[in-house]
Amino acid sequence: MARYVLTELAKRDVRGIVAYIRRRSPQAAKRVRAELREAMRRLAEFPHIGHLREDVTDEPLRFWSVYSYLIVYRPEEKPLQVVRVLHGARDLPRFFGR
Repeated sequence: MARYVLTELAKRDVRGIVAYIRRRSPQAAKRVRAELREAMRRLAEFPHIGHLREDVTDEPLRFWSVYSYLIVYRPEEKPLQVVRVLHGARDLPRFFGR
């Protein structure tokens, strides 16, 4: 089974997302966390299925959506490195130095 790791920022992102959703619905928070984990496992197996976002960063990062969230990761790293998990409506270029 392919593996993945989360940076400290990505861990903080996921904790914040889950905490925010949990305030309204603990069940939804569990579902979103499970879907994010499953997507990360899938990305570790097939790292190039995500999309490059040249409008966001010049780095070779890929983006994959789960609900309203974007998993941002480095496909060439072994294990796959999840850099951030952000809401898609955020000002993404700001997070990546643009």
